Amino acid sequence: MKKCMIIGCGGVASVAIHKCCQNSEVFEGIMIASRTKSKCDALKEKLQPTTKTVIETAQVNADNVDELIALIESYKPDVVLNLALPYQDLTIMDACLATKTHYVDTANYEPLDTAKFEYKWQWAYREKFEKAGITALLGSGFDPGVTGVFSAYAMKHEFDEINYIDILDCNGGDHGYPFATNFNPEINIREVSAKGSYIEDGKWVETEPMEIKRVYNFKGVGEKDMYLLHHEELESLALNIKGIKRIRFFMTFGQSYLTHLKCLENVGMTSIEPIMYEGKEIVPLQFLKAVLPDPASLGPRTVGKTNIGCIFRGKKDGKDKNYYLYNICDHQECYKEVGSQAISYTTGVPAMIGAMMIMNGTWKKAGVYNIEEFDPDPFMEALNKWGLPWEEDHDPVLVD
Repeated sequence: MKKCMIIGCGGVASVAIHKCCQNSEVFEGIMIASRTKSKCDALKEKLQPTTKTVIETAQVNADNVDELIALIESYKPDVVLNLALPYQDLTIMDACLATKTHYVDTANYEPLDTAKFEYKWQWAYREKFEKAGITALLGSGFDPGVTGVFSAYAMKHEFDEINYIDILDCNGGDHGYPFATNFNPEINIREVSAKGSYIEDGKWVETEPMEIKRVYNFKGVGEKDMYLLHHEELESLALNIKGIKRIRFFMTFGQSYLTHLKCLENVGMTSIEPIMYEGKEIVPLQFLKAVLPDPASLGPRTVGKTNIGCIFRGKKDGKDKNYYLYNICDHQECYKEVGSQAISYTTGVPAMIGAMMIMNGTWKKAGVYNIEEFDPDPFMEALNKWGLPWEEDHDPVLVD
């Protein structure tokens, strides 16, 4: 029996679990493990009557390596799909090493005490995973994830070399709240309020938060303001895609979101430095997370579409060439299918596909790899099959 252990039971995990249950030929058994077992049990109760996949649940503290090892040893999954928090990547990787179990995640490690996400901590595990004969697949979400698969696909089929990549992440959805985040508020706000950066000629160029703004007309959404952010896949794509001169990441934000965020920043609510409050130490950003709407609750009220993709510029047969690969996803369609908005959907579907690639042996290499280091074709085929069909444009409008 092929089995997958899924750690986490938030918005993205819920989508991935729904998708595993739709794909019971590959996922014959799944275990949903989270700090709050009642959430896992509720999902099992909802899904078990609809699927042949045998669902089990467990309580686990993903910060505790021994607890994770014990659970993996008792369930014996073929792969562990980490949909917990980025702070927990290394403990879960340690547990996978100890039990010689394949590992998949959607976001790279981030230390709790600094908003600095980079791959060095996980890349340091390369030799250990090779020696153990197991695979760690890093960043199997949308961005990172599908953006890496798009890049590998463009490199394989469209270019001899890719010189420029612009990753554009547009959420044209409206949830009706003055301020809310579409995924974990703590991660979202840390990402957005950090300095921006991009890679040019092999070096990082740092910018002030939201300093670089462009306007782009997105198919299915319309014209939106987008801002340059630091994003983790820049680091791996700059190494793995041949010919890169510059790679940037842009995300759209509405004015209301930015105004609220600036105000919260100005009064210290986005800080990750602990403060004393009534004799107890609290982290302002964690407190803010507790008072904001739960991203999982946004599904029923979010309308509109997302459009996420990559614009490539490079050379084919000595000639300049431009190419745009993207996906459009409808918030309400996602909600009808799996009870979630499109932000969770666009991450949860690729998470299931990544786990499937490892489980069915389509992708097989011992070591620690970013997603663009594998053959993109089976993944691209699976995107069309499992709900994230891609579109291409051979004459896209470029970002200056």
